[in-house]
Amino acid sequence: MNKFSFLSIAFILLAGSSFSQSTYDFLFVDGSARAGALGGSYVANNDDADVIFYNPAGIKMLQANPVSFSFVKHLMDINLASLSYSTEFENIGRFGAALKYINYGNFDESDEFGNRTGEFGAGEVAMIVGYANQLDDNFFYGANVKFIYSGIADRSSTALAADIGLHYNLPNQNWSFGFAALNLGGQLSSYYNTKEDLPVDVAIGVSKRLENLPLRLSVDFHRLNQDRDDFFDRFKAFTIGAEFTLSKVLKLRLGYDNERRSDFKIGTTAGIAGFNAGLGVKISDYNFDYAYSSLGLVGGLHRIGISTSL
Repeated sequence: MNKFSFLSIAFILLAGSSFSQSTYDFLFVDGSARAGALGGSYVANNDDADVIFYNPAGIKMLQANPVSFSFVKHLMDINLASLSYSTEFENIGRFGAALKYINYGNFDESDEFGNRTGEFGAGEVAMIVGYANQLDDNFFYGANVKFIYSGIADRSSTALAADIGLHYNLPNQNWSFGFAALNLGGQLSSYYNTKEDLPVDVAIGVSKRLENLPLRLSVDFHRLNQDRDDFFDRFKAFTIGAEFTLSKVLKLRLGYDNERRSDFKIGTTAGIAGFNAGLGVKISDYNFDYAYSSLGLVGGLHRIGISTSL
């Protein structure tokens, strides 16, 4: 696929996508512990298999056959897990595969009189296959095909979506730039008669490794497709991430999510909602990651992850 045909497809998909959001919002939850610690600032990432969830173009710069597993302890009994993998096929390009699953726990089932009749569960899953290749020097493109399933008791819905992404890298200056349009598509089947829109996310990101400090800074702007009352409000869904390399085996990560802080503000108090922190430890050929993300007075999310190269 040449660069012109890929960009044409990208703009067609964007033009036909819906800008409202109402279902499959679990796709917005950061599964990766590393990405979560950075506030979700991952659109310009290019060294982690989990970038497939944020920008499929980023997988092209991966080395060998990286694999990553993450687990998120959400609020109450909600748990989320994700798995990603990538490999290169010579003269064809790099492929990736990923899975994201969320379990909402069990709920009491009652009849119209309030009598308990049993229990039911609820969960959602997204299965992803991705491909990335090179457009030009330091310029890469990627695309995912994504099948989504959601089930509540005996009801279910399915959807088919695509992600598209671009990545530009300036290795001599340690700059990386990313663009992604996620969840472009529609439902194949709905819970009832009315089909819902997918949670489309158009995002841009930039990342810079500082020359005189062991620090990489990342900034992302998400939900750029959403209608806002004011033009500048389109940029309120921004995230900032900082990754400090303390030694060959230890990294400290901090992140901030501006929209999350706004969403979890109760009255005049937001506490530390929107702030994230985490650690990365490298032992032999394995990377172990932990992240905590605050939801203010509501609580917080705990993430753990392990990654290696096969």
